[in-house]
Amino acid sequence: MQTDAELWEPTAPAFVHALPALLDVYSAAMSPPPDQLAGRHTIMEHHTLNTGFRAVAALAPGGTAVLGFAYGFHGHRGQWWHDVVTEELRSRDPAAERRWFTDAFEIAELHVHPDHQGRGLGRGLLEHLTAARAERTAVLSTHTGPTVARRLYASCGFTDVLPEFRFPGSPDRPFAIMAAPLPLRAAGRRRSAGRSRAWLWTG
Repeated sequence: MQTDAELWEPTAPAFVHALPALLDVYSAAMSPPPDQLAGRHTIMEHHTLNTGFRAVAALAPGGTAVLGFAYGFHGHRGQWWHDVVTEELRSRDPAAERRWFTDAFEIAELHVHPDHQGRGLGRGLLEHLTAARAERTAVLSTHTGPTVARRLYASCGFTDVLPEFRFPGSPDRPFAIMAAPLPLRAAGRRRSAGRSRAWLWTG
């Protein structure tokens, strides 16, 4: 991981306080239509209420800027993403649905600012986020194709369970649903997470 970055694991209230900065990273990485950001803010704030919510952010030295972030929570029935994905998988491969989603940690978002990509931040965030989780598996969705994100996930043990899936409301944007056993496969040298002061983001 980028040697001068500091990892910070915010509480749910601190995460909500930091959302404007986190959404700046999300916008830079994903280039969403500006009119979607308010809705994304609401979704991410609501996610902090989910059972087992956990988040981690990579900060510039001294906590002066967010370089990347990731978060997730325990997946279960009644959550939109979980229900939509498992309904489709159950119709195609019930055994895979039971294997990967019975006790899963759902990784909702993982983004690194484009100016800081290619330095190991994404891997560091993913490894820290999933470390010591009690769930048996981790699951996520990502864009199809040979992207940097898909290569990262594959190197950590994720495989496609739905290689091409279109979410309701986004029929023109295919996603791959990926899953991996926990703990994730080790890849490369691990670094200890630094303790961040993060004073700008703690609320």
